[in-house]
Amino acid sequence: MKIVKQIITIVAVSLTGFTMYAQNSAKPNVIYILADDLGYGDLSCYGQKKFDTPNIDKLAARGIKFTQHYSGSAVCAPSRSTLITGLHTGHTSIRGNLERGHDLEGQVAMDGTEVTIADIFKNAGYATGAFGKWGLGFIDSEGDPLNQGFDEFYGYNCQRKAHRYFPPYLWHNKEKVFLRGNDYTEKVTYAPDEIQKATLEFIVKNKKKPFFAYVPFVLPHAEIISPNDAVYNAFKGKYKEDNPFVLPNNYLSDYGPNMVEYKYASQLAPHAVYATMVTRLDNYVGEIMSKLEELGIADNTLVIFTSDNGPAVEGGADPEFFDGTAGLRGVKRDLYEGGIRAPFLAVWPNEIKAGTSSNVISAFWDMKPTFAAIVGEKKIGNTDGISLLPTLLGQKAQKLHPYMYWEFPQTGGRKAVRLGNWKGVIYDMTQDENPEFQLYDLSKDPAETKNIAKANPKIVAQMLAIMKKEHTDSVLFPFK
Repeated sequence: MKIVKQIITIVAVSLTGFTMYAQNSAKPNVIYILADDLGYGDLSCYGQKKFDTPNIDKLAARGIKFTQHYSGSAVCAPSRSTLITGLHTGHTSIRGNLERGHDLEGQVAMDGTEVTIADIFKNAGYATGAFGKWGLGFIDSEGDPLNQGFDEFYGYNCQRKAHRYFPPYLWHNKEKVFLRGNDYTEKVTYAPDEIQKATLEFIVKNKKKPFFAYVPFVLPHAEIISPNDAVYNAFKGKYKEDNPFVLPNNYLSDYGPNMVEYKYASQLAPHAVYATMVTRLDNYVGEIMSKLEELGIADNTLVIFTSDNGPAVEGGADPEFFDGTAGLRGVKRDLYEGGIRAPFLAVWPNEIKAGTSSNVISAFWDMKPTFAAIVGEKKIGNTDGISLLPTLLGQKAQKLHPYMYWEFPQTGGRKAVRLGNWKGVIYDMTQDENPEFQLYDLSKDPAETKNIAKANPKIVAQMLAIMKKEHTDSVLFPFK
């Protein structure tokens, strides 16, 4: 899909000085783990009190924890598009969740002309694999992961299909892999377990050469459901606050009355089940880390963990109960901090100092130049990102963003800018001729409770200019 593009600075020149890392060292393996709808406060290392995430907490203890990292958008597909392309939502080709038709599998395809993070690794001699939820283009389209630099894909091509944890099939490259015992009523084979097996097999298969594994888990996205096993039983009955939660008969997902098979599951104990889902995610991370140790490649592997947007409220998910945003305002679909602030942890033995933290303001689109700097690739195409390698390595020469920008053309049309400690937000841009400009000072008001726009007209004017400058027109996602 072609979009009208503004000239974007090529950051290859900014990589000078950091490409020497790859030239003088063995190229590290890289594993990028992406949770789905996991809130900033859903990990115990970020303040979660109602359940523990010990394996993910070990990443924080052994590496670096970012406190001001942002997802690419407030919903799944555009957030992933910013990660894969290194372009924010004013420039990347996918800026919202958009089906190609209710009767067709898969979403509209991302642009096939951009250099992707997988291309960067592939050009540097890496094996590349993606395991989990894709959602950026149907099979054989230009958005197919195999056409975006990945050697192997296993999981859900369609993010709508990923609403089910017991689907009839998953995709392995271009072939359907049918799961034993699953149909639209029977639940036998738990898809995330199968995706985890494929992830571990990819690591084992490529243990003797550099690899990049992109692991976009579907957990803990609704439906709120878990297998009836030891993990589930550990939480059964834990939350006395749980009340019977039964969805009305007409409660469907957002895809129309004919899509009954995608109805989110009802649960009698949604709080317990949600905790189970995050615990299972934590266990998967622990299995990946254990496999690296077992294979003797942990010391030469960079592992990153983050989430695609803020916590959801569908299907019984309850971020208010769990304080899933750690007190920040908003949830999934919001451009307030709770909708886009994401946990970000990185472990790289002997390179990243253990137990460190960073308040560098960063986002998904920074991954592209960061990975390019690590592997020594200079030709990376267009990007809005800045390499975070200096921060990862504990260096002081970290370049900083002058500002950060988000746009979300759906849900009434929303835009946001982060400018130092200032945060500007506009909602209802496609519905209101004169939408309210909201301005917050995050250093004094991290929960964005007091709009101080009227007292700071110069900052408002500066942010409005940024919003205009950073937006390029899109045929797929028209927005002004």
